[in-house]
Amino acid sequence: MTPYEASAEALKICNLAPIVPVLIVEDVAHATPLAEAFVAGGLPALEVTLRTEAALEVIAAMAKVPGGAVGAGTLLTPDDVKRAKDAGATFGVSPGATDRLLDACEEVGLPLLPGAASASEAMRLLERGYTVQKFFPAEAAGGAPFLKALSSPLPQIRFCPTGGVSMGNARDYLSLPNVICAGGSWVAPKDKVTSGDWAGIEALAREAAALPR
Repeated sequence: MTPYEASAEALKICNLAPIVPVLIVEDVAHATPLAEAFVAGGLPALEVTLRTEAALEVIAAMAKVPGGAVGAGTLLTPDDVKRAKDAGATFGVSPGATDRLLDACEEVGLPLLPGAASASEAMRLLERGYTVQKFFPAEAAGGAPFLKALSSPLPQIRFCPTGGVSMGNARDYLSLPNVICAGGSWVAPKDKVTSGDWAGIEALAREAAALPR
């Protein structure tokens, strides 16, 4: 898979909904009902971060939920890429980007949303062919004003800001011409996941899915 093909696939995934839930799931038993709640609520693209021991099992379970598109987040190494792909991830997300990580994703055909936090990082990824990128950590790296400033000199790049995005500021990001969607964890509060409040999560998903962009 070339970077251009990867970005084309990433664009399709980012177009599915204005918000991509960023999920840290510790219990595989929560995987299926959680994914079903998000799909029903209108947020079918899901990022499961590789930050728990259950993450790969969670990805495998969510990959079986009809209507969903499950990706692996926090990809750091080629081994992460292989394990995520084998588990059933259909896309990947990384906090930054290295040549080894990009090579690994291209080799196994895993569309990647590579992270960038500066103009130089974004330009380097663009030079390689990645026109769809993750802006991380969004709020800490300058927030919506920073992305707005990049839209004029780098109009070729579309971003998915993640990190500090909430229902309160999501509109600020989604209103920008160079933002296609945003990643957020607020749609899956830990207390609701732990208690199995799937109806509550579906309601949060519906609210987020209705955000204009």
